[in-house]
Amino acid sequence: MGNVISRAATACALTASVLTGTAVGASATPGSGVSAKELFKFTVDGTDYIGKEITIQPGGSTGWHYHDGPLYAVIVAGTLTHYDDSCAVDGVYPKGAPVYEPPGADAVHIGKNLGPEPTALKVLYVLPTGSPPSEDAPAPVCAS
Repeated sequence: MGNVISRAATACALTASVLTGTAVGASATPGSGVSAKELFKFTVDGTDYIGKEITIQPGGSTGWHYHDGPLYAVIVAGTLTHYDDSCAVDGVYPKGAPVYEPPGADAVHIGKNLGPEPTALKVLYVLPTGSPPSEDAPAPVCAS
């Protein structure tokens, strides 16, 4: 019986892998040195609007992730270095800079604080109702 359950679990994992385009065994890359404080959350016509203040400590990162809806932010302290799924720096955002992250699993990215002081962002997530603010994603091949 255990063998049947094990094979069923493997089949489910393979099916999920094919449907999502991820490799079996690939794991999400958790953030480090990141804290978040929810400022507000409300829903209008099937869209969630979530405001947060995100702080990334020196040397910290968000982990590789994407969003199901667009993200709008402004840097209120420090500097955010942003990488796209090719591991290229696609933005360096100092205090006062606006940040836009497009939605979708094809827009995987990571934010890092490479500076000596905490980086803080005020963030607005615009999401389909019930979606999490971010979806963990495996690190791209270029990040290994």
